[in-house]
Amino acid sequence: MLCASVDIGTNSVLLLIAEVTDGKLRVIKEEQELPRLGRGVDGSGQLHPDSRLRVIDSLKRYYDILRETESELPSRTIVTATSAVRDAANRNEFLAEIEAETGWRVRVLSGEEEARITYRGALRVLRETEQKPFMVIDIGGGSTELAGGKGMQYSGGISLDIGSVRFSERFLSADPPGLTELLAAKSAVREAVPVSFFSESESEIVGVAGTITTIAAVILELEDYQPGILNGYQLKLEDLDRFIEQISHIASSEIEKINPFFLRGRADVILAGAVILQGIMKKAGKESLKVSTGGIRHGLL
Repeated sequence: MLCASVDIGTNSVLLLIAEVTDGKLRVIKEEQELPRLGRGVDGSGQLHPDSRLRVIDSLKRYYDILRETESELPSRTIVTATSAVRDAANRNEFLAEIEAETGWRVRVLSGEEEARITYRGALRVLRETEQKPFMVIDIGGGSTELAGGKGMQYSGGISLDIGSVRFSERFLSADPPGLTELLAAKSAVREAVPVSFFSESESEIVGVAGTITTIAAVILELEDYQPGILNGYQLKLEDLDRFIEQISHIASSEIEKINPFFLRGRADVILAGAVILQGIMKKAGKESLKVSTGGIRHGLL
């Protein structure tokens, strides 16, 4: 049976169409747009009208894709929203606009729900069958989720108010940022991430979402999105350190030129995301993590 999900994030809006048979998921189509709904939310507490409009345009395009795929598919589509909508004072107004334009009633996930669903999606796409401990890191635009478990069994997670868009606006607004700003961002990550969450030292670390897949793709010098290569790739801390050193002294316009396919729409926030990932890996005492191309949209189906 064909199913679909849409994930409205702080920076991206993602569509997944998949065939689900006996709990197994086969991806039919994936789409990504980067309307940056969360721009300015950290400071104002409001979703900006222009950002809302861009997201609704993305959703309407996805609706058309779904209807063309199968006429009844839009009515079977699960639509969720995360940090930016969760934090915004005017979220109800925005959700009403989405329902009026598309008919979709959006489910706003709590931080804990986001962690649980992401854990399932990450391991589902990796097709992990071993009953060993995992920790999934999901660095979004507005928040970062850390989710632990054993095999496919989720045991618990936390949501931290550190994300690539939020941190860029809060600490790295200069383009390029100065050393003082960069050190402040790194210090904020260390303070935000609880060392107690990493008590299970044997856990394999899995990383999901746009920040991590983008960094991996740039390191691999990919020219387009190739999930078969990215999924399962071991991203090393030493490569991440080099990436941060490469981009921390140049403007976002120059960062984009490194790999336009992956960095367009992310060039001004990728440094913040990389700093968050670096801080978490160091806090966890891990020299590498396994990349998963799964996420919320895969965990929902």
